[in-house]
Parts: sequence; structure tokens; C-alpha cells
Amino acid sequence: MRAVLYYRGSLFSCNYDCPYCPFSKNKDSKETLEKDKQQLLSFMEWVRKQGDAGHLLSIFFNPYGEALVHRWYREAMIELSHLDHVEKVAVQTNLSAKLDWTERLHKRKAAFWVTYHPGQTSEDQFLSQCMKLYQQGLAFSVGSVGIRSAFGAIKHLRSKLPPDVYLWVNAFKDRRNYYTEDEIAYLTDIDPHFELNVPDYDSLGKSCGAGGSVFYVQGAGTVKRCYSDRKVIGHLYRDGLEGLSAERACGMKKCGCYIGYIHMPELALGDVYGSSLLERIPAGFAR
Repeated sequence: MRAVLYYRGSLFSCNYDCPYCPFSKNKDSKETLEKDKQQLLSFMEWVRKQGDAGHLLSIFFNPYGEALVHRWYREAMIELSHLDHVEKVAVQTNLSAKLDWTERLHKRKAAFWVTYHPGQTSEDQFLSQCMKLYQQGLAFSVGSVGIRSAFGAIKHLRSKLPPDVYLWVNAFKDRRNYYTEDEIAYLTDIDPHFELNVPDYDSLGKSCGAGGSVFYVQGAGTVKRCYSDRKVIGHLYRDGLEGLSAERACGMKKCGCYIGYIHMPELALGDVYGSSLLERIPAGFAR
């Protein structure tokens, strides 16, 4: 089968301290970091065997914190990008880590979901990191949380990025009805698909790929159909993809996060993002 796996281990630390983020400036203990490393090694061992089972995998690392400052995530991305049965490996990152290792990636299969955090890094430093990916021909999108204090920084970043690099804006949803109509228009001028992210979609009882071909894997191997649904549907290493896969309608009232609602077929977002749905690059921006 063809499956998408979102992987999140025990990592809960980040080198940034964004005020809206629950894991900002957390520092994991040595024990937690070792646990996270061993969990990822177990996951990698499982992935290696899936080619013999005929599975094709796309893998997205979306940890609570920054993954690429840790060697085991960098090495995992390199190896995964060269496995024949892995179609794509992507990572959510603030791009603060050194990028000397990225030359070892398979360029057609590795991708980066890069988040810009104004106030945590300078625009020049961030752009320099982005251009390293760009010059290597690696796929990446760039984005930021659309809080009002960041509007100017996001717009200026858009003017500095190459025009064929997509910049997305995540709607700030901690406050209801946060944006005025003029602000939505302002952000849509920066991100032509911003309005897709503004609503929380009615999802209860509706069809979704989550749990059927999309799985949210936790470090110990427990699997949920969706990152926001607490119900465990099985265990990756015990049940395998065949044992986990089933048609499961959404049990949540609303879905408002990109990595969730993109798997709702009624939204047809594959028509917008094509083969780069996972890393959030619209078809018109694909290089």
C-alpha cells in the first residue's frame, strides 16, 4: 500500500522561544534525548523492512521542537531519501541547524517545511539558510504564523525570497475571529492560498485519509489516525500497516490545521498542491 506517516518522537525541546508555542525554549534531559534517539532508530529499522512488504512510504517528521539540531534526525533523512520504497521524506524545521549535510540527500525525494520566526532569528540569517536549500535544488516551502506583530516581517520576507519559493501564512487561531476582512486581504496578497487556512472545517463524520492511508506515529510505536485525535488505533510494530488501515470517518468536530485537513477528500487540495501536498508547495511553485 501507499502510506503517509507523520512521525513524532519524545523530543520536546526547541532553541526558540516564540510566545505562542508550548515547547519554546524547553530543554530536554539527556535521558529524554536518548529515548528520542532510540525511538527513531526503532522506527528506521521498521521502515527499512517495508520495501519487502511492497509498501511505498512518504514520511514527515513533525516533532514538538526542533529536530535538525540532532544528528539522528539528519542521518535518518539522508538514509530515508535514498531508500527505493520511500517516495518522500520531509521535516518541519526552523532551519537554524547547519546545512552542510544536505548535499547527501536525494534531491528529488527530500523536502523541507521551513518556518520563519521573526524575533528569533534575523531575516538575513534565515534567508541565507533558505538560499542554501534553493541553490542545491532542494524542495522547500517557507511560512510563518500570521500574528499581527509579524505582518511587516512576513511581507518583507516575501519580497526577498525568490518568486518561485512559496511562502505560506498560518492563520492564528488562538483567538476567535482574529482577522478583519482587510487583514485577510493583506495576508492573501502575500500567500495566495491563505484563505484556505483561515477556517476550521466541519469534519465530524466526514471521510478522511487519516487512519486509512495516513497515520500519526508516536515514538513508542503507538498510532493515532490523526495528530489531534487522542484515540490510539493500534501499534505500528505489532499491527503493521495492513492491520492499522481501515476506513475511519473523522471523530473531531472541526479540523483547522493544514496537516489534518489536507487529507479530507472533499476539499480536493491535491488539485492545489499536486505531488507536493505534504511539504505544502502549490503546483504553480514546484521547481
